[in-house]
Formats: sequence, C-alpha cells, structure tokens
Amino acid sequence: MITVQILAMILTGPGFQKERDRQPKEAVKEVSREINNEPKELYARSAVLIDADSGRILFGKDERKVRPMASTTKIMTCILTLENMKKGQKAKVSSKAAGQPKVRLGVRSGEEYYIKDILYSLMLESHNDSAVVIAEAVGGSVEGFAAMMNEKARELGCGDTHFVTPNGLDKEDDGGAHATTAADLARIMRYCITESPKKEEFLKITRAQSYEFASADGKRQFTCNNHNAFLGMMEGALSGKTGFTAKAGYCYVGALKRDERTFIVALLACGWPNNKGYKWKDTRKLMEYALENYEYRDVRQDFPGGEIPVKDGVSPDDDFNFDCRVRIDMKPEDKEAKLMVLLRKDEEVTVEKKIKSSANAPVKSGQRMGEYLYMLDGKEIRSFDIVTLESVRKKDAEWCLDKIAQLICL
Repeated sequence: MITVQILAMILTGPGFQKERDRQPKEAVKEVSREINNEPKELYARSAVLIDADSGRILFGKDERKVRPMASTTKIMTCILTLENMKKGQKAKVSSKAAGQPKVRLGVRSGEEYYIKDILYSLMLESHNDSAVVIAEAVGGSVEGFAAMMNEKARELGCGDTHFVTPNGLDKEDDGGAHATTAADLARIMRYCITESPKKEEFLKITRAQSYEFASADGKRQFTCNNHNAFLGMMEGALSGKTGFTAKAGYCYVGALKRDERTFIVALLACGWPNNKGYKWKDTRKLMEYALENYEYRDVRQDFPGGEIPVKDGVSPDDDFNFDCRVRIDMKPEDKEAKLMVLLRKDEEVTVEKKIKSSANAPVKSGQRMGEYLYMLDGKEIRSFDIVTLESVRKKDAEWCLDKIAQLICL
C-alpha cells in the first residue's frame, strides 16, 4: 500500500516542462512596392485608389494632403440625410437656402419639398440651394448639420477632414477651412456604398439617370439629370460625385464594381478650366490599373494543431502523468473558411503564429492560447484564434485530498 508521504512526494513533483517556443515566429517577407505599370503623370494634385472591401490604399499621390473638395462634399450630406431623415419628412425653404449661388435648383423662400425628392437634386444636379434646404431640415441649421458631418467624419476615422458647408462651397469657421484629403474622401465613399445601413438608397439615388418631382403643393415641377459621366464610361461603374470651385479645382470621387472587386478613386485639384475632362482621364487610368493588376486569391493556410504543456494540470489519461498537455487548434468554423484577399500580382501574404509555450491549470475547452496572423506588408489583415480542444483540471489541494482518500480506501 502506498503511504501518504510517498503520495505527497509524487503529487508535488515537477508538473510541467520548461517553457519553450514550439512554433517560432515566421519572418515577414519584404514585399516590393514597385510595379512597372503603376499610374504615372496624373493630372490630379492629390489622388487615391482604394479597395472598397478592406479600405486598403492600393495607390496614392499626396493622398493625405489637405485640400478643398467642392461638391464631392455632398456624398456626406446625402448619406447623413438618409440616415437621419424621417419617413415622408418635408423641408421648408428659408431665405438663406433660396439665396445660394449657382448651381441651384431655384427654390423659393416659403416653399416646401419632400426631402427624398431634394436628395436627387442634390446628387444628380449638385444644386447648392438643395443642400442648404436639407441641412436646415435635418440639422436645424447649416451649423448644426456641419457639426453632424464632422461627428460622422470622426466616427469614420477621417482625421484630416473638416466640414463647414453642406454643399462644398469654400468657407472657414473656428475649426478651420472646409477641406479633406483624397484618402478621407475615399473612406467616406466607402462608407456610403458598403457600410451605411442606407447604402442601397444612396446607390439608387446616385445611379439614377434622371428624376422628376414637384414641390409639396404640386405647383412647381422639376426634372434632374445625372451629370456623372463616369456611369457610362466603364463597365461596372457604380456611383460617384463631381465637384468644382475656383479654389478646389475639379474634384471627383467614384466607385466601380467588376466581378467581386470594388474600387474607389478620389481626386482633388484635378485641373481648372478649361480642363474639365482631366478627372475622367485620371479616373479611368486608376480604375484600369486596378482591374489589370489586382485579383482575389485564397491565402488560407491550414494550422496543423498541436499540444502545449499545462502547469499543475491533471492528465485526462493518467492522474500521475506529470507531462500533462492540452490539445490546441483553430476553431472548426475557422478551419473551413476561405480567406480571400485582394492582391496585386507581385504581392504575397505571410503567416505568423503566436502560441503560448504553456498554460496554467485549470484550462477550459475553447480557451484562447494564441493566434494565427495573416500579414501583408508588415500589417495584419486577418487573425484566427488558436484555442484549447478540451478542459484540464488543476492538480490542487482539493484534488490531492480526493486522491489520498481514494488510495486509503483501496
């Protein structure tokens, strides 16, 4: 019969291996940023091309330079209005709205309009008076609506953007000049077409070729036509908004979807009169570059699973086995999923494994023990948790007393 003293010596013996890194970190490969046909000689002083799915910048030219953005502002005005307006809401025209400079719908002070109709005037014809009508109805005032615009910009991570007007006319306030960057403008468009709960309504408005409506009393009739030439320029053109002021020059933000790929281009300061067509040439050049060089690839790699030692753990097979280990693997649903990433032909995704060298008992099934990181250009693009596949009890005083009692009763 085993004595209590001998059992105590066994139970307090070494219970785990010295910590060691079983799966060392893989070196992150350097990915060349050079590619022969990368866009050159763009007219725009600031330009950006992004992947709408991930938000990753695929090409940039002074994309973080702060510049005025003219009527491209109206994509924010439109999406905020769609998200905050009430069903069937009307807007009454103020003298301030009626007095806005061209381009304008020609609303008159005291008239009423349905906001859903005015949104087509805003986006198809870029009417400045319609923007103020909307801002006063939704935000209480132009200033109140601008505060809403700036709050939304902060939510989206647009730290270099400041809104003062709902129509994009150049103006300054205590917060600074009305301005953004190409990178921020593209990020706002991404929100409008992929993330906003009102994205379908936004696309419906901005894709309409024309729209007819009347004032709320039916006395005045209007027809608006879409001036976004990009919609008929390339297969898959999805949405967009033009802009121009003497200070901003010609500006544009647009999106294209081809197959499963969606790209967004934003251009600021893309020529001045008489170079109205520069923005279309730059947009086409950037979109064609994206279509020719970027494709989705499944970069998923299998994690073979494994084991790690558990300090003070009770082995499920043998109570007196001091080399207690727990099995680890990815979650079943993660093991089955594909990982599609939009990549340029010369880009590669690398994998980095971070796994704990040991665990402390008790261990619960499904407990996180590490992660499987997918990296592109040294930045994480996706991660999967590595978890325990079973529970392990702790070899504590209570367990010792239970075992002693069992052995005494033998």
